[in-house]
Amino acid sequence: MYLAERYQGEIISMDSMTVYRGMDIGTAKPSSEQRRRVVHHLVDELDPWESANVAWWLERAIACSRDIDRRGKQIIFVGGTPLYLKALLFGLFEGPPADRQIRDRLERLGLQEGPEVLHRRLQTVDPVSARRLHPNDMRRLVRALEVWELTGKPLSEWQREWQRSPKGAFLRCWWLDRPRDELDRRINARVDQMIRSGWVDEVRRLLELPQPMSREARQALGYAEMRDVVEGRIRLEIARELIQRRSRQFARRQLTWFRSLPGLLRVPIQGDDWPEGIIPGATI
Repeated sequence: MYLAERYQGEIISMDSMTVYRGMDIGTAKPSSEQRRRVVHHLVDELDPWESANVAWWLERAIACSRDIDRRGKQIIFVGGTPLYLKALLFGLFEGPPADRQIRDRLERLGLQEGPEVLHRRLQTVDPVSARRLHPNDMRRLVRALEVWELTGKPLSEWQREWQRSPKGAFLRCWWLDRPRDELDRRINARVDQMIRSGWVDEVRRLLELPQPMSREARQALGYAEMRDVVEGRIRLEIARELIQRRSRQFARRQLTWFRSLPGLLRVPIQGDDWPEGIIPGATI
C-alpha cells in the first residue's frame, strides 16, 4: 500500500488464495478501504469451487501488467506465493505431462497409507524436493514422484535447469525479513484477530455454498481446521493452536524459498516502519 500510494502504482496480488470470493478473513484479503485507495488485481476472481493454478495466475498477471503499463501506472506485485514469483521470474516449468495411471496409483497409496509414505519414498529418490515439501502435501508429493517415474530424473534437477534461464530480469525484487520472534508473534496475533473477526462463520458460509470448495481452495491455510470446528470434530482453541503452529511453519518455508531464488534482495524490517531504499519498479 505504501509503495502503491507513493508511486501511483497498482497492485497485482501474488497470493494463491485471495483469488477466491468469500474467503476473506482467513486469507487476510485486502479490505474494501484498501482496495478503494489502491487498485488491486487478481483478487476475488473465482468462486471457491473453481480451480486456479500457477499457469492460470501467470497468464492473467502478464495481461494485468500490460494493461497497467499501458495506462502509465507503476506495477507492484505483492504476495507470499513463492511459486508464482518463480514462474514470473523464470517462466513456467511444466515438466512431463501427467500420467493418469501413475498418478492414480500414487494417490491411492497416499490415501490408504498416508502421505508420509509418499514423503519417505521421495526422500530416497529426490531428497532435495523432499526437504522442500511438507509431508502432508500429497498433491505435490505425487507430482514429484510422478516426474521421477516418468523421466528417471528428480524434479529438483529439472527445476535447477529451468532456474538457469531467467525471464524476469527486468524486475527488481525484495523480500522482507523480520526477526524470528517478532514474526512468530505477529503470526499468532493475526490468527487471533482472524478468529475474532468471524473466521468460523466465514467457513460455515462456505460449507453452505451450492457446490463444494475445489481442492485448490481447500488447501488455504487454516480452513481445514476451521471446518473441523464447524463440524464439531475439534474445539476452537485446539484449532487456533494448530493454525498458529502451521502458519509459523509455512512462513519458514516461504523464507527458504525466497532465500533460494537468485536475484532477490533481502530487506531487514522490524516493527511497522517501512524500510528505506525501496524504490519503484519493484516486486515485493
